[in-house]
Amino acid sequence: MSKRVSLRDFQESLASRLKAAAGEAAPSARLSFEAGDRRWLLRLDSSGEVLTVPAVSRVPLTMDWFLGVANVRGVLFGVSDFAAFLGGAATVPGTENRLLLIGQPHGVNVALLVTRLAGLRNLGELEALEEADDVSPWATNAWRDSEGRIWQELDCARLLSHRDFLDVALH
Repeated sequence: MSKRVSLRDFQESLASRLKAAAGEAAPSARLSFEAGDRRWLLRLDSSGEVLTVPAVSRVPLTMDWFLGVANVRGVLFGVSDFAAFLGGAATVPGTENRLLLIGQPHGVNVALLVTRLAGLRNLGELEALEEADDVSPWATNAWRDSEGRIWQELDCARLLSHRDFLDVALH
């Protein structure tokens, strides 16, 4: 029989591991996640909070990738489907989907819907790429793992200030 862990215990454990990794002298750990068929790394000090997906209220006359707003403990967050924003297919709803509250460290209430979390990655175990194909304007670095998969490092400040991301109105 598997050990049952409450969601609160899991979140507290994850938060303490993230805080410990963030406190390293030269942080080399990154939160990794997938959005559609693309893989991303996120600095722990930019990761904000990770949540299961709450109810999202659609906002009319907005882009398809802008899913609407979600109430997180009484605060409204704009929710974007990151895979769809990147030009891929919309995220298929599933139990592994998560919301990344990436705007909190930057003073804005923005959440990204991602396909799934992929754990913490140590940059020391990845190969830095000088140049990579298809690097997004909001990515700072690209890395290759031991299986040959490419991971881009998301720069939340760049994404949150990019005109394409900010313009959610349907044209």
